[in-house]
Amino acid sequence: MSSLLILMPIFLFLGFPFMIILLGVLLLNCMIFMPGFDMTMLIQQTISGMQPYALACIPMFILAASIITTGEASGRLIRVIRSYIGHIPGGLPITLNAACTMFGSVSGSTQATVAAIGGTMRPMLLEAGYSSSFSLGLIINASDIAILIPPSIGFVVYGVATNSSVGRLFLSGIIPGLLIFFFFSVYCYFYSKAKKIGLTPKASWPERMRATKDGLLLAGFPLIVIGGIYTGTLSPTEAAAASVFYALILEGFVYKSMSWEKIKHILISTGIVTAVVFILIGAGQAFSWILSFLQIPQKIIPQIMGSNPSWLKVVIIINVAYFIACMFVDPVVAIYVFSPIFAPYAAQAGIDKIFLGCLVTLQVAIGSATPPFGCDIFTAQLIFKRPYLEVIRKVGPFIAILLGVNALLIAFPDIVMFLPNLSFSQ
Repeated sequence: MSSLLILMPIFLFLGFPFMIILLGVLLLNCMIFMPGFDMTMLIQQTISGMQPYALACIPMFILAASIITTGEASGRLIRVIRSYIGHIPGGLPITLNAACTMFGSVSGSTQATVAAIGGTMRPMLLEAGYSSSFSLGLIINASDIAILIPPSIGFVVYGVATNSSVGRLFLSGIIPGLLIFFFFSVYCYFYSKAKKIGLTPKASWPERMRATKDGLLLAGFPLIVIGGIYTGTLSPTEAAAASVFYALILEGFVYKSMSWEKIKHILISTGIVTAVVFILIGAGQAFSWILSFLQIPQKIIPQIMGSNPSWLKVVIIINVAYFIACMFVDPVVAIYVFSPIFAPYAAQAGIDKIFLGCLVTLQVAIGSATPPFGCDIFTAQLIFKRPYLEVIRKVGPFIAILLGVNALLIAFPDIVMFLPNLSFSQ
Protein backbone atom coordinates (compact mmCIF):
# COMPACT_ATOMS: atom_id res chain seq x y z
CA MET A 1 0.00 0.00 0.00
CA SER A 2 2.77 2.45 0.91
CA SER A 3 4.44 1.86 -2.48
CA LEU A 4 1.21 2.81 -4.27
CA LEU A 5 0.90 6.01 -2.24
CA ILE A 6 4.52 6.96 -2.97
CA LEU A 7 4.65 6.09 -6.68
CA MET A 8 1.36 7.70 -7.75
CA PRO A 9 2.21 11.29 -6.64
CA ILE A 10 5.66 10.96 -8.24
CA PHE A 11 4.17 9.98 -11.60
CA LEU A 12 1.52 12.69 -11.22
CA PHE A 13 4.10 15.45 -10.67
CA LEU A 14 6.11 14.15 -13.63
CA GLY A 15 3.10 14.90 -15.84
CA PHE A 16 2.05 11.42 -16.93
CA PRO A 17 -1.62 10.96 -18.02
CA PHE A 18 -3.63 9.52 -15.15
CA MET A 19 -4.58 6.31 -16.97
CA ILE A 20 -0.84 5.62 -17.45
CA ILE A 21 -0.19 6.44 -13.80
CA LEU A 22 -2.87 4.07 -12.56
CA LEU A 23 -2.00 1.08 -14.72
CA GLY A 24 1.76 1.74 -14.57
CA VAL A 25 1.84 1.96 -10.78
CA LEU A 26 -0.23 -1.22 -10.49
CA LEU A 27 2.13 -3.10 -12.80
CA LEU A 28 5.27 -1.80 -11.05
CA ASN A 29 3.84 -2.60 -7.64
CA CYS A 30 2.95 -6.17 -8.68
CA MET A 31 6.29 -6.77 -10.41
CA ILE A 32 8.45 -5.44 -7.56
CA PHE A 33 6.52 -6.30 -4.41
CA MET A 34 4.43 -9.29 -5.58
CA PRO A 35 6.86 -11.35 -7.71
CA GLY A 36 4.69 -14.47 -7.72
CA PHE A 37 1.55 -12.63 -8.80
CA ASP A 38 -0.17 -13.82 -12.00
CA MET A 39 -0.35 -10.71 -14.22
CA THR A 40 -3.15 -12.19 -16.31
CA MET A 41 -5.46 -11.58 -13.34
CA LEU A 42 -4.80 -7.84 -13.65
CA ILE A 43 -5.55 -7.94 -17.39
CA GLN A 44 -8.75 -9.90 -16.81
CA GLN A 45 -9.96 -7.42 -14.20
CA THR A 46 -9.17 -4.47 -16.48
CA ILE A 47 -11.14 -6.00 -19.34
CA SER A 48 -14.06 -7.07 -17.13
CA GLY A 49 -14.41 -3.49 -15.89
CA MET A 50 -15.19 -2.35 -19.45
CA GLN A 51 -17.74 -5.07 -20.25
CA PRO A 52 -21.00 -4.12 -18.44
CA TYR A 53 -23.82 -3.38 -20.89
CA ALA A 54 -24.83 -0.16 -19.11
CA LEU A 55 -21.54 1.44 -20.21
CA ALA A 56 -22.70 1.26 -23.85
CA CYS A 57 -24.48 4.60 -23.49
CA ILE A 58 -21.26 6.49 -22.64
CA PRO A 59 -19.81 6.62 -26.20
CA MET A 60 -23.15 7.84 -27.56
CA PHE A 61 -23.50 10.61 -24.99
CA ILE A 62 -19.91 11.67 -25.74
CA LEU A 63 -20.71 11.65 -29.48
CA ALA A 64 -23.86 13.75 -29.01
CA ALA A 65 -21.90 16.27 -26.93
CA SER A 66 -19.14 16.42 -29.58
CA ILE A 67 -21.68 17.13 -32.33
CA ILE A 68 -23.31 19.94 -30.34
CA THR A 69 -19.96 21.39 -29.26
CA THR A 70 -18.70 21.49 -32.84
CA GLY A 71 -21.95 22.89 -34.23
CA GLU A 72 -24.07 25.95 -33.51
CA ALA A 73 -26.29 24.68 -30.70
CA SER A 74 -24.28 26.02 -27.73
CA GLY A 75 -24.11 29.52 -29.25
CA ARG A 76 -27.84 29.54 -29.98
CA LEU A 77 -28.61 28.33 -26.45
CA ILE A 78 -26.59 31.17 -24.94
CA ARG A 79 -28.28 33.76 -27.16
CA VAL A 80 -31.75 32.61 -26.09
CA ILE A 81 -30.98 32.80 -22.37
CA ARG A 82 -29.04 36.06 -22.64
CA SER A 83 -31.86 37.79 -24.53
CA TYR A 84 -34.17 37.33 -21.53
CA ILE A 85 -31.89 37.82 -18.50
CA GLY A 86 -28.68 39.43 -19.81
CA HIS A 87 -29.73 42.93 -18.67
CA ILE A 88 -30.30 42.18 -14.98
CA PRO A 89 -27.44 42.37 -12.41
CA GLY A 90 -25.43 39.19 -12.85
CA GLY A 91 -27.26 38.48 -16.11
CA LEU A 92 -24.24 37.13 -17.96
CA PRO A 93 -23.03 34.81 -15.15
CA ILE A 94 -26.62 33.61 -14.66
CA THR A 95 -26.80 33.00 -18.41
CA LEU A 96 -23.67 30.85 -18.09
CA ASN A 97 -25.22 28.92 -15.19
CA ALA A 98 -28.41 28.31 -17.16
CA ALA A 99 -26.50 27.31 -20.29
CA CYS A 100 -24.42 24.79 -18.30
CA THR A 101 -27.64 23.37 -16.85
CA MET A 102 -29.24 23.03 -20.29
CA PHE A 103 -26.06 21.74 -21.90
CA GLY A 104 -25.93 19.06 -19.21
CA SER A 105 -28.94 17.42 -20.87
CA VAL A 106 -26.64 16.61 -23.80
CA SER A 107 -23.09 16.25 -22.53
CA GLY A 108 -23.03 14.46 -19.16
CA SER A 109 -19.45 15.70 -18.78
CA THR A 110 -18.02 18.65 -16.88
CA GLN A 111 -15.04 18.91 -19.25
CA ALA A 112 -17.27 19.12 -22.35
CA THR A 113 -19.34 21.83 -20.67
CA VAL A 114 -16.23 23.83 -19.75
CA ALA A 115 -15.17 23.73 -23.39
CA ALA A 116 -18.55 24.38 -25.04
CA ILE A 117 -20.12 26.98 -22.73
CA GLY A 118 -16.99 28.44 -21.16
CA GLY A 119 -15.29 28.92 -24.51
CA THR A 120 -18.22 31.02 -25.75
CA MET A 121 -19.10 32.90 -22.56
CA ARG A 122 -15.71 33.82 -21.12
CA PRO A 123 -15.00 36.62 -23.66
CA MET A 124 -18.47 38.05 -22.93
CA LEU A 125 -17.81 38.03 -19.18
CA LEU A 126 -14.42 39.73 -19.61
CA GLU A 127 -15.91 42.37 -21.91
CA ALA A 128 -18.64 43.09 -19.34
CA GLY A 129 -16.03 43.81 -16.64
CA TYR A 130 -15.79 40.54 -14.75
CA SER A 131 -12.28 39.51 -13.72
CA SER A 132 -10.60 36.59 -15.42
CA SER A 133 -10.38 34.68 -12.12
CA PHE A 134 -14.10 35.14 -11.39
CA SER A 135 -14.98 34.00 -14.91
CA LEU A 136 -12.78 30.91 -14.70
CA GLY A 137 -13.98 30.03 -11.18
CA LEU A 138 -17.59 30.29 -12.31
CA ILE A 139 -17.03 28.27 -15.49
CA ILE A 140 -15.34 25.28 -13.87
CA ASN A 141 -17.87 25.14 -11.03
CA ALA A 142 -21.04 25.82 -13.03
CA SER A 143 -19.98 22.95 -15.28
CA ASP A 144 -20.54 20.69 -12.26
CA ILE A 145 -24.27 21.11 -12.85
CA ALA A 146 -23.86 19.17 -16.10
CA ILE A 147 -22.75 16.02 -14.28
CA LEU A 148 -25.99 16.02 -12.25
CA ILE A 149 -28.43 16.78 -15.07
CA PRO A 150 -29.13 13.62 -17.11
CA PRO A 151 -27.31 12.15 -18.91
CA SER A 152 -24.28 11.85 -16.65
CA ILE A 153 -21.21 9.72 -17.15
CA GLY A 154 -20.68 9.80 -13.37
CA PHE A 155 -24.11 8.27 -12.76
CA VAL A 156 -23.51 5.58 -15.39
CA VAL A 157 -20.18 4.56 -13.83
CA TYR A 158 -21.66 4.55 -10.30
CA GLY A 159 -24.64 2.51 -11.51
CA VAL A 160 -22.33 -0.11 -13.02
CA ALA A 161 -20.01 -0.16 -10.00
CA THR A 162 -22.87 -0.68 -7.52
CA ASN A 163 -25.40 -2.51 -9.73
CA SER A 164 -27.89 0.37 -9.37
CA SER A 165 -30.59 1.61 -11.77
CA VAL A 166 -28.99 4.17 -14.08
CA GLY A 167 -32.44 5.54 -14.95
CA ARG A 168 -33.25 6.28 -11.30
CA LEU A 169 -29.80 7.77 -10.78
CA PHE A 170 -30.36 10.11 -13.72
CA LEU A 171 -33.61 11.35 -12.21
CA SER A 172 -32.05 11.79 -8.75
CA GLY A 173 -29.71 14.50 -10.05
CA ILE A 174 -32.29 16.85 -11.58
CA ILE A 175 -33.49 18.71 -8.47
CA PRO A 176 -29.99 18.98 -6.89
CA GLY A 177 -28.69 20.31 -10.23
CA LEU A 178 -31.43 22.94 -10.32
CA LEU A 179 -30.67 23.88 -6.69
CA ILE A 180 -27.01 24.50 -7.57
CA PHE A 181 -28.12 26.62 -10.53
CA PHE A 182 -30.37 28.68 -8.22
CA PHE A 183 -27.75 29.31 -5.51
CA PHE A 184 -25.00 30.08 -8.03
CA SER A 185 -27.34 32.57 -9.71
CA VAL A 186 -28.21 34.26 -6.42
CA TYR A 187 -24.50 34.63 -5.63
CA CYS A 188 -23.76 36.03 -9.10
CA TYR A 189 -26.63 38.51 -8.76
CA PHE A 190 -25.35 39.98 -5.49
CA TYR A 191 -21.70 39.82 -6.58
CA SER A 192 -22.46 41.79 -9.73
CA LYS A 193 -24.63 44.28 -7.87
CA ALA A 194 -21.94 44.87 -5.25
CA LYS A 195 -19.22 45.30 -7.89
CA LYS A 196 -21.53 47.36 -10.16
CA ILE A 197 -20.43 45.39 -13.21
CA GLY A 198 -21.97 43.27 -15.92
CA LEU A 199 -25.00 45.33 -16.93
CA THR A 200 -25.81 44.97 -20.62
CA PRO A 201 -28.55 46.58 -22.75
CA LYS A 202 -31.98 45.03 -22.48
CA ALA A 203 -32.99 43.02 -25.54
CA SER A 204 -36.18 44.06 -27.34
CA TRP A 205 -39.06 41.61 -27.67
CA PRO A 206 -38.45 41.15 -31.41
CA GLU A 207 -34.82 40.22 -30.58
CA ARG A 208 -36.04 37.78 -27.95
CA MET A 209 -38.50 36.21 -30.34
CA ARG A 210 -35.81 35.74 -33.00
CA ALA A 211 -33.43 34.18 -30.46
CA THR A 212 -36.19 31.91 -29.17
CA LYS A 213 -37.13 30.83 -32.68
CA ASP A 214 -33.48 30.09 -33.48
CA GLY A 215 -32.99 28.03 -30.33
CA LEU A 216 -36.41 26.45 -29.83
CA LEU A 217 -35.43 23.03 -31.16
CA LEU A 218 -32.75 22.70 -28.46
CA ALA A 219 -35.57 21.88 -26.04
CA GLY A 220 -35.70 18.51 -27.76
CA PHE A 221 -32.66 17.24 -25.86
CA PRO A 222 -34.13 17.36 -22.32
CA LEU A 223 -37.44 16.08 -23.72
CA ILE A 224 -35.70 13.07 -25.28
CA VAL A 225 -33.32 12.23 -22.43
CA ILE A 226 -35.16 13.29 -19.27
CA GLY A 227 -38.68 12.84 -20.64
CA GLY A 228 -37.89 9.49 -22.23
CA ILE A 229 -36.32 8.06 -19.07
CA TYR A 230 -38.90 9.61 -16.70
CA THR A 231 -41.86 8.16 -18.59
CA GLY A 232 -40.13 4.81 -19.03
CA THR A 233 -40.31 5.13 -22.83
CA LEU A 234 -36.53 4.97 -23.25
CA SER A 235 -33.76 3.21 -21.37
CA PRO A 236 -30.59 5.26 -20.74
CA THR A 237 -28.87 3.52 -23.67
CA GLU A 238 -31.84 4.18 -25.97
CA ALA A 239 -31.96 7.81 -24.82
CA ALA A 240 -28.26 8.14 -25.64
CA ALA A 241 -28.81 6.78 -29.15
CA ALA A 242 -31.82 9.06 -29.65
CA SER A 243 -29.80 12.11 -28.54
CA VAL A 244 -27.09 11.32 -31.12
CA PHE A 245 -29.72 10.99 -33.88
CA TYR A 246 -31.38 14.26 -32.81
CA ALA A 247 -28.03 16.08 -32.65
CA LEU A 248 -27.17 14.92 -36.18
CA ILE A 249 -30.55 16.01 -37.54
CA LEU A 250 -30.35 19.38 -35.77
CA GLU A 251 -26.79 20.28 -36.71
CA GLY A 252 -26.67 18.55 -40.08
CA PHE A 253 -30.05 19.35 -41.65
CA VAL A 254 -31.59 22.21 -39.64
CA TYR A 255 -28.60 24.39 -38.72
CA LYS A 256 -26.50 23.02 -41.62
CA SER A 257 -23.34 23.39 -39.54
CA MET A 258 -21.92 19.95 -40.31
CA SER A 259 -19.55 18.93 -43.08
CA TRP A 260 -17.95 15.56 -43.79
CA GLU A 261 -14.65 16.94 -42.52
CA LYS A 262 -16.28 18.01 -39.24
CA ILE A 263 -18.01 14.65 -38.88
CA LYS A 264 -14.69 12.88 -39.40
CA HIS A 265 -13.08 15.08 -36.72
CA ILE A 266 -16.03 14.46 -34.34
CA LEU A 267 -15.82 10.69 -34.74
CA ILE A 268 -12.06 10.67 -34.15
CA SER A 269 -12.29 12.89 -31.04
CA THR A 270 -15.21 10.82 -29.71
CA GLY A 271 -13.17 7.64 -30.19
CA ILE A 272 -10.21 9.13 -28.32
CA VAL A 273 -12.31 10.42 -25.40
CA THR A 274 -14.25 7.15 -25.20
CA ALA A 275 -11.01 5.15 -25.18
CA VAL A 276 -9.64 7.28 -22.32
CA VAL A 277 -12.86 6.91 -20.30
CA PHE A 278 -12.99 3.14 -20.79
CA ILE A 279 -9.30 2.69 -19.98
CA LEU A 280 -9.90 4.66 -16.77
CA ILE A 281 -12.92 2.47 -15.98
CA GLY A 282 -10.90 -0.71 -16.60
CA ALA A 283 -7.96 0.62 -14.59
CA GLY A 284 -10.32 1.60 -11.76
CA GLN A 285 -11.74 -1.93 -11.69
CA ALA A 286 -8.22 -3.43 -11.60
CA PHE A 287 -7.15 -1.00 -8.87
CA SER A 288 -10.25 -1.76 -6.78
CA TRP A 289 -9.66 -5.50 -7.20
CA ILE A 290 -5.99 -5.33 -6.19
CA LEU A 291 -6.94 -3.35 -3.07
CA SER A 292 -9.45 -6.04 -2.15
CA PHE A 293 -6.93 -8.79 -3.00
CA LEU A 294 -4.44 -7.21 -0.57
CA GLN A 295 -7.29 -6.74 1.95
CA ILE A 296 -6.39 -3.08 2.40
CA PRO A 297 -9.99 -1.82 2.80
CA GLN A 298 -10.69 -4.57 5.33
CA LYS A 299 -7.76 -3.32 7.41
CA ILE A 300 -8.40 0.42 7.19
CA ILE A 301 -12.15 1.10 6.76
CA PRO A 302 -13.36 -0.69 9.94
CA GLN A 303 -11.00 1.45 12.02
CA ILE A 304 -12.49 4.60 10.49
CA MET A 305 -16.13 3.49 10.59
CA GLY A 306 -16.12 1.92 14.02
CA SER A 307 -18.12 -1.11 15.13
CA ASN A 308 -21.66 0.21 14.60
CA PRO A 309 -21.57 3.42 12.53
CA SER A 310 -24.67 5.60 12.30
CA TRP A 311 -26.35 6.57 9.03
CA LEU A 312 -24.94 10.10 9.25
CA LYS A 313 -21.40 8.98 10.09
CA VAL A 314 -21.26 6.62 7.08
CA VAL A 315 -22.61 9.31 4.75
CA ILE A 316 -20.10 11.90 5.98
CA ILE A 317 -17.10 9.54 5.78
CA ILE A 318 -18.04 8.47 2.24
CA ASN A 319 -18.53 12.08 1.14
CA VAL A 320 -15.20 13.18 2.59
CA ALA A 321 -13.40 10.23 0.98
CA TYR A 322 -14.72 11.05 -2.51
CA PHE A 323 -14.13 14.78 -2.09
CA ILE A 324 -10.48 14.30 -1.10
CA ALA A 325 -9.88 11.61 -3.71
CA CYS A 326 -11.13 13.77 -6.58
CA MET A 327 -8.75 16.57 -5.65
CA PHE A 328 -6.06 14.18 -6.91
CA VAL A 329 -7.55 11.55 -9.23
CA ASP A 330 -10.03 11.35 -12.11
CA PRO A 331 -13.71 11.11 -10.97
CA VAL A 332 -14.31 7.92 -12.99
CA VAL A 333 -11.50 6.16 -11.14
CA ALA A 334 -12.64 7.43 -7.74
CA ILE A 335 -16.17 6.15 -8.32
CA TYR A 336 -15.01 2.77 -9.59
CA VAL A 337 -12.45 2.24 -6.81
CA PHE A 338 -14.42 3.46 -3.79
CA SER A 339 -18.00 2.42 -4.60
CA PRO A 340 -17.52 -1.35 -4.10
CA ILE A 341 -15.47 -0.68 -0.95
CA PHE A 342 -18.11 1.49 0.74
CA ALA A 343 -21.20 -0.35 -0.57
CA PRO A 344 -21.39 -2.90 2.33
CA TYR A 345 -21.18 -0.16 4.95
CA ALA A 346 -23.82 1.91 3.17
CA ALA A 347 -26.13 -1.12 3.00
CA GLN A 348 -25.53 -1.90 6.67
CA ALA A 349 -26.44 1.68 7.64
CA GLY A 350 -29.61 1.57 5.51
CA ILE A 351 -28.48 4.20 2.99
CA ASP A 352 -30.36 4.05 -0.30
CA LYS A 353 -27.97 3.37 -3.22
CA ILE A 354 -29.68 5.96 -5.43
CA PHE A 355 -29.45 8.65 -2.76
CA LEU A 356 -25.81 7.82 -2.12
CA GLY A 357 -25.10 7.81 -5.86
CA CYS A 358 -26.33 11.39 -6.16
CA LEU A 359 -24.16 12.51 -3.22
CA VAL A 360 -21.14 10.67 -4.62
CA THR A 361 -21.58 12.21 -8.07
CA LEU A 362 -21.90 15.68 -6.55
CA GLN A 363 -18.80 15.10 -4.44
CA VAL A 364 -16.67 13.98 -7.39
CA ALA A 365 -17.87 17.07 -9.26
CA ILE A 366 -16.83 19.32 -6.37
CA GLY A 367 -13.48 17.57 -6.03
CA SER A 368 -12.88 17.96 -9.78
CA ALA A 369 -12.94 21.75 -9.37
CA THR A 370 -10.94 21.81 -6.13
CA PRO A 371 -7.18 22.40 -5.89
CA PRO A 372 -4.59 21.00 -6.04
CA PHE A 373 -5.27 18.56 -8.89
CA GLY A 374 -8.98 18.81 -9.75
CA CYS A 375 -9.24 17.78 -13.41
CA ASP A 376 -11.58 20.69 -14.33
CA ILE A 377 -8.85 23.11 -13.24
CA PHE A 378 -6.40 21.64 -15.73
CA THR A 379 -9.11 21.48 -18.41
CA ALA A 380 -9.65 25.23 -17.95
CA GLN A 381 -5.89 25.84 -18.02
CA LEU A 382 -5.60 23.93 -21.28
CA ILE A 383 -8.60 25.54 -23.00
CA PHE A 384 -8.11 29.14 -21.86
CA LYS A 385 -4.29 29.07 -21.54
CA ARG A 386 -4.28 30.85 -18.17
CA PRO A 387 -1.93 30.34 -15.17
CA TYR A 388 -2.88 27.83 -12.48
CA LEU A 389 -3.20 30.44 -9.69
CA GLU A 390 -5.45 32.62 -11.83
CA VAL A 391 -7.77 29.66 -12.45
CA ILE A 392 -8.15 28.72 -8.77
CA ARG A 393 -8.16 32.21 -7.20
CA LYS A 394 -11.97 32.65 -7.14
CA VAL A 395 -13.20 29.06 -6.80
CA GLY A 396 -13.72 29.31 -3.02
CA PRO A 397 -17.26 30.80 -2.90
CA PHE A 398 -18.56 28.38 -5.52
CA ILE A 399 -17.09 25.35 -3.75
CA ALA A 400 -18.67 26.62 -0.50
CA ILE A 401 -22.06 26.79 -2.23
CA LEU A 402 -21.64 23.27 -3.61
CA LEU A 403 -20.74 21.94 -0.17
CA GLY A 404 -23.75 23.78 1.25
CA VAL A 405 -26.04 22.08 -1.28
CA ASN A 406 -24.45 18.76 -0.37
CA ALA A 407 -25.24 19.37 3.30
CA LEU A 408 -28.81 20.30 2.36
CA LEU A 409 -29.24 17.02 0.49
CA ILE A 410 -27.93 15.04 3.46
CA ALA A 411 -30.35 16.86 5.78
CA PHE A 412 -33.31 16.37 3.41
CA PRO A 413 -32.86 13.15 1.38
CA ASP A 414 -36.31 13.54 -0.18
CA ILE A 415 -34.87 16.30 -2.39
CA VAL A 416 -32.85 13.60 -4.13
CA MET A 417 -35.39 10.78 -4.00
CA PHE A 418 -38.57 12.66 -4.99
CA LEU A 419 -38.34 12.19 -8.78
CA PRO A 420 -36.91 8.64 -8.77
CA ASN A 421 -39.65 7.48 -6.38
CA LEU A 422 -42.39 9.38 -8.22
CA SER A 423 -41.41 8.02 -11.62
CA PHE A 424 -40.69 4.41 -10.74
CA SER A 425 -43.75 4.06 -8.51
CA GLN A 426 -46.04 4.75 -11.46
